[in-house]
Amino acid sequence: MSGTDLRDEVTDLLQRLIRVDTTNPPGNETAAAELLRDYLAANGVESELIAKVPERANLVARIPGGDGPTLLLLCHTDVVLADPAEWSVPPFSGELRDGEVWGRGALDMKSQVAANAVAMASLAREGFKPSGDLIFAATADEEVGAGFGLEWLCEEHPDAVRCDYAVNEGGGERLELADGTILYLPTVAEKMTAPFTLRVRGRSGHASMPRIADNALVKATVLIERIAEYRPEPQLGPEVEGFLRAALGEVPPAQDAVERVAAASRPAAALVDALLVPTFSPTIISASQKRNVIPALCEIEVDCRLLPGQHPEHVEPMIRAVLGGDVDYELEWIEARGGTRSPLDTPLWSALEEFVAEAVPGARAAPLTCAGFTDSHWLRDAFGTVAYGFFPASGEMPAELAATLIHSADERIPVADLELGVRWLRHAAQTVLG
Repeated sequence: MSGTDLRDEVTDLLQRLIRVDTTNPPGNETAAAELLRDYLAANGVESELIAKVPERANLVARIPGGDGPTLLLLCHTDVVLADPAEWSVPPFSGELRDGEVWGRGALDMKSQVAANAVAMASLAREGFKPSGDLIFAATADEEVGAGFGLEWLCEEHPDAVRCDYAVNEGGGERLELADGTILYLPTVAEKMTAPFTLRVRGRSGHASMPRIADNALVKATVLIERIAEYRPEPQLGPEVEGFLRAALGEVPPAQDAVERVAAASRPAAALVDALLVPTFSPTIISASQKRNVIPALCEIEVDCRLLPGQHPEHVEPMIRAVLGGDVDYELEWIEARGGTRSPLDTPLWSALEEFVAEAVPGARAAPLTCAGFTDSHWLRDAFGTVAYGFFPASGEMPAELAATLIHSADERIPVADLELGVRWLRHAAQTVLG
């Protein structure tokens, strides 16, 4: 089958997926799962819908193989809210305009859903016989994580998604350095999301007589400023070291890394900057519910992202040292998710490097950590899966623009990216399971 045929096929499937509104909440991912089931069945691939509740189904399909390694093509079908008033086109139109497919989910991540499905279908049509199972999972509820998607599958239906290797979202940006070198950025690890709450207590009173009260909100601002101004000592993890080696040909000291990378690429420097330290960002503050009442309690939620291998107990002494002892407060961790990594000395990484070199002569793959987190961590935690985030961009849309469109208005993706993504996924399956 020609590249043009695959490009048209994946474009059409993406348009149809976008037209299925799977805004989460409420999700309603079953409608997308049924569309995928019917498409795959027409191409000789059997699948099943596995659901905690009927309207929120996960689709799992496979091309059975022998006793070799298993590869999972992972994606999610839910999307975030889209306000039509902010868009140039209806957000669930799937409109094809000037070589780009427009609509909510075009980048995050129905494009990869469609590419995964077309890779599976086209391989099945060609009679592909993998050495181990090739699995496709289109899951629900990634955007909210309320227990209907991959986490639930790993716990309740582990055999459906158990795998040795996985390709997911979270990487694939194309980066051009100042000297013309092209780097592709797979993510092979992720930071842990570990938000916490600070509670500051005072004494309430009438706002017209502030001196008779003890304003918890005013006291809390001191802690907010200290957290916002804090900059931990930078440190290099293996993923950032790998990126620096690919981008600079060497690994500079951690304190010099951002400046050195900035000389080659300012967008890359911004990426690296967030990967050298744990980050602490105050984002939500709650105090009085009435304008004329001085609050006796102020709560601050802090978005905290820890480096792979770090856990709340490792950084809490650091946080308390920054906050100081002159303002009384309580600190409570809300959750801790992610913070996993995968090795690079694997057949999947070799396949990725080979694909990049063939698809874009002279280009190199440079590993990175994902500053956020993806569903990959459920697989790593449950099965020890080697999971990478990689859906390569063609370069037709600048990476800086694509980053601003995710979860935003006028989300869209070049058709050339869809075609390149299908090529990569087919290559991964044929190389790892060939």
